Amino acid sequence: MRAKKRVKQAKKLLEEVGLEADRVEMFNLGASDAPRFASACNEMTERARRLGPNPLRKGRKA
Repeated sequence: MRAKKRVKQAKKLLEEVGLEADRVEMFNLGASDAPRFASACNEMTERARRLGPNPLRKGRKA
């Protein structure tokens, strides 16, 4: 699957520039998977909070 390969490449690129690969994830969900969608959203929100802001943006204004 091309999307899975691209996510893997994105993770590798993030690591190469000094960011955590956990900032990107792919979830396979169907249209009727509302509970799994909510769970994936919660997981990524918690992960983003744990990882914190982009360390490459230090000293730059948003």
